[in-house]
Amino acid sequence: MTTRIKPQPGVMSIQLYEGGKGHIQGQSNTVKLSSNENPWGASEDAKQAYQSLAGELHIYPCSDHAALRTAISEVHNVDAERVICSNGSDELISLLCQAYAGAGDEVLFTEHGFLMYKLCAQAAGATPVAVSEIERCTDVDALLNATNENTKLVFIANPNNPTGTMISEKDVARLADGLPDHTLLVLDGAYAEFVEGFDGHAGLVDKRKNVFMTRTFSKIYGLGGLRLGWGYGPAEIINTLHRIRGPFNVNAGVLAAGEAAVRDTNYTSNCRKTNLHWAEFLREKLLSIGIACDASQTNFVLARFGSEAEADAADVALAEAGFLVRAVKSYGLAECLRITVGKGVDCERVILVLREFKDGWVA
Repeated sequence: MTTRIKPQPGVMSIQLYEGGKGHIQGQSNTVKLSSNENPWGASEDAKQAYQSLAGELHIYPCSDHAALRTAISEVHNVDAERVICSNGSDELISLLCQAYAGAGDEVLFTEHGFLMYKLCAQAAGATPVAVSEIERCTDVDALLNATNENTKLVFIANPNNPTGTMISEKDVARLADGLPDHTLLVLDGAYAEFVEGFDGHAGLVDKRKNVFMTRTFSKIYGLGGLRLGWGYGPAEIINTLHRIRGPFNVNAGVLAAGEAAVRDTNYTSNCRKTNLHWAEFLREKLLSIGIACDASQTNFVLARFGSEAEADAADVALAEAGFLVRAVKSYGLAECLRITVGKGVDCERVILVLREFKDGWVA
């Protein structure tokens, strides 16, 4: 029997997203360093807030997310009325593509940018356009040169995933100012909290009508399992997104945990400082054993090997030692492994494994 039921154009060209692996067959004591999770987990305040809702599971969550938006406003010094909460920042990426891009439109992102930019553009029927970087860093001029009358969205992560690199606020402002007047710049700040004193470019959002910022609770706040994100942008953009998001897209327990997490600034600060120490340790040790590594502004490092074969072999060596890291071939970085900054003892052991691997590696 034939059918005329067909998905929208672009949907079947999507390659399914694969997250970081969480298990190694035959091993019970694996250390997951593949998804950039906070190894110290969520704060105790966030855990208690989540558990406190156990007796109210029959009650619908607040659909305006007012308490969480107020907390975000007070901690991050932004206008609560222009904050939108979401089921992870991935949902915001999808909603932006749904609202502002479609057939005949183009969505730009950097060549080693987060995979969801491409997937969400395809789901909306738009054409994804990958723009070259300079040594794994966003190239503002290349992005500006790639724009045209069809460019509706430009996504950049700053700091970037999976490279860990970051461009200056001056460069981001130049990008925003140079875009066509029909193009929205979306700044993905998933790793913004790992940079001391950085506002994720919220200040640029306040000064311009063509800039939108996304953030997540999955990284430094340790709430990846709950799926919570937020966005900040011009009032008309926020109003548009509210019209297409689900009214109960964030559940009650998540809202409570998120509010507690964002207000626990001491915990966030301690996580940032500890992460910075071990991120620098990993980079210095990798360089000392002959593995290239850019300075990272995130909670991971990108280890660059001499070839794809060497990266694959290093991946196997780490897995045999009980460490799961992330191969990033799908990001066009076949010779690299992305390694999450774990607890100190795990960072030290990773270096020991890689040092032994390098000593025995024959190209």
